[in-house]
Amino acid sequence: MFAHSKLLIVDDDQDMGQLLADFLAKQNFDVVFTTNPMEAIEEVREEDFDLVITDLRMDGATGMDVLRQVKRIKPSTSVIIITAFGSVESAVEAIQEGAFFYISKPFKMREILITVNMALEKRRLEQENTLLRQEVHRKYHFDQIIGKSKPMLEIFELIKTLSNNTSNVMIYGDSGTGKELVAKAIHYNSTRRDRPFVPINCTAIPEGLLESELFGHVRGSFTGAVTTKKGLFERASDGTLFLDEIGDMGVGLQGKLLRVLQDKMIRPVGSTTAIHVNTRIIAATNKNLEEEIKAKRFREDLFYRLNVIPIQLPPLREHPEDIPLLVEHFLTKFSKEMGSHVQGIARDALNKLVRYSWPGNVRELENVIERAFVLTKNIILQVDDIYLPGKSDAEESMEEVMQRHPSLEELERVYIKRILRETNGRKEMAANILGIDRRTLYRKERKYQLRVE
Repeated sequence: MFAHSKLLIVDDDQDMGQLLADFLAKQNFDVVFTTNPMEAIEEVREEDFDLVITDLRMDGATGMDVLRQVKRIKPSTSVIIITAFGSVESAVEAIQEGAFFYISKPFKMREILITVNMALEKRRLEQENTLLRQEVHRKYHFDQIIGKSKPMLEIFELIKTLSNNTSNVMIYGDSGTGKELVAKAIHYNSTRRDRPFVPINCTAIPEGLLESELFGHVRGSFTGAVTTKKGLFERASDGTLFLDEIGDMGVGLQGKLLRVLQDKMIRPVGSTTAIHVNTRIIAATNKNLEEEIKAKRFREDLFYRLNVIPIQLPPLREHPEDIPLLVEHFLTKFSKEMGSHVQGIARDALNKLVRYSWPGNVRELENVIERAFVLTKNIILQVDDIYLPGKSDAEESMEEVMQRHPSLEELERVYIKRILRETNGRKEMAANILGIDRRTLYRKERKYQLRVE
């Protein structure tokens, strides 16, 4: 069940310790045995063990000393204590110090095996809590992927279809379209939802280190490899590995990835032992991989392995009808996070957002709303609260404004602001040009939250 889990056995009785080590090795565990408790503590410092089994009474240090040091150095590592001099007091003390179990000699090997598997299961569950439970399961039931447009509803249906499927998925989309959110939604709505979701950005790690990150390495395999480290493939086994920006992966590493997808086996850097993994791959890219294949920058055979189920995320400019929903979502989000007084957004401000081209997609929209949220003093976000790159209203010609097909209210706001700028804020002159009295102009300024420098 937990084959290739790494165990450390500590017992100054050479014969007894070797007997236990040989038995567990036959059960397909990776076993390290030492008779020296101080050496064992150094091993724990340098290696990543899933379980330590230690005798209680030894020369040089006790099993309780080993237990305390293990829990200090690697708190998540489980520890089992065995002894021929058992007592209720020592058992209670061991459990209080963090031992998983306390076994008295003589014991049966079957009893040890059951206890080892129980300890490893406990460690697995704790690792899942660390990897998965930090993010609430409900968070990925589409409520973070917002949309009512036809392309977004089609994506929701596809995610539901993939719930009982373990095929590899390739997600295409521009930067900021939410590729990782879709990957998480696929994972957390699948039969693998209780296993790890492990993401990695292939552009964020130098290519020389990416192989080690994916497949792991053994101590001493290269300069700086001071400990043995599990790779992300192994950590994500029975779960999902999300390879973001796969199009930027080097061709040499692509070949090694292809072999893993074919054989379901990984070989850590510097190791001669292959490890079986059962990892689902969800990859993502903002590149045209077919063009990359023609340019010899992406392997065609790897493309077909990954592109079993392609998902194309549309840029935000192609489904602007989703912008009001997204804005409402971000307003709610920031209200909860910041406790702000902002309660909504004005219609003309929302129209400004809908008309924008959004080169940064949903991520850019979120940033714009967050900035407005932080800086505004208004209860309702106004047009002047919305900062977008490009020309301001005052810099646009009236012809450009008219091409946007503004509402009468927005047209009035833009025109009044322009006249105030041209008159350097002189209210009497501006009112005369506009054909209204100063009192009406003051009222319009308050209505549109006009602030002219």
